[in-house]
Amino acid sequence: SDKGGAYLLSFLPHTANTSRASPPRRAIGAKLDVATASMSKPSFQIILGSASTARRRILAEMGYEFRVMTADIDERSIRKDKPEELVMALAEAKADAIIARLLNTGQLQKDTDMTLLITADTVVVYKGVVREKPTSEDEAREFIKGYSGGHAAVVGSILVTNLTTGSRRVTWERAEVYFHEIPDEIIDSLIEEGITFKVAGGLMLEHPLTLPFVEAVVRLLIFPFSFLIGNTDTVMGLPSALTQQFIDEVLQPLKA
Repeated sequence: SDKGGAYLLSFLPHTANTSRASPPRRAIGAKLDVATASMSKPSFQIILGSASTARRRILAEMGYEFRVMTADIDERSIRKDKPEELVMALAEAKADAIIARLLNTGQLQKDTDMTLLITADTVVVYKGVVREKPTSEDEAREFIKGYSGGHAAVVGSILVTNLTTGSRRVTWERAEVYFHEIPDEIIDSLIEEGITFKVAGGLMLEHPLTLPFVEAVVRLLIFPFSFLIGNTDTVMGLPSALTQQFIDEVLQPLKA
């Protein structure tokens, strides 16, 4: 096989059950098992810098408690040539905006525990063109019709910042999503519901109207970067394996 990469296919059948068993809720900074709890890591708080329902659900399913802050930045003012660069730049801009607000309001000084900030961004790439949130019904309909019977790439970033030490980890992931034919009435229902205007490319994979028409999710695994291996949380907006890895890494003491 080509040592430069391999493909992982995750097939999502029409009857797929997308519910995942939730682990016991962690107290902020607490670990779930004795072996992990025995490690001398400090307690910490988490701020999720996103209003995304999917990201909140994934982080909660990872067992963390957290508070939510939104960046309220002009995302369209930030442009990059490559989608991978764009999503990382947007995640960093969101983090910087939230940090500035925390500093201006004195909230960081009030926090006695270590605080981690998680930000992320996602775009859809269709035929080489980056698609962000649609701005009109016509654009949303054009987006979804394009996916019908075809495929699109989802590129997502994850950034974890330790606000106490300044340590920061950022990267991106990419997945190809293949679709069955999507009926016009389903497209109309998605647009009428308004959910398409809240997500990149007008595409919410886990939506009950969308999921039955997802044929497969194909993810490129790049070696030797084994940290890119994970599940389809990439297309949901928050890769859980990478998020956990980066949380662990930014909690490590800084080297002198």
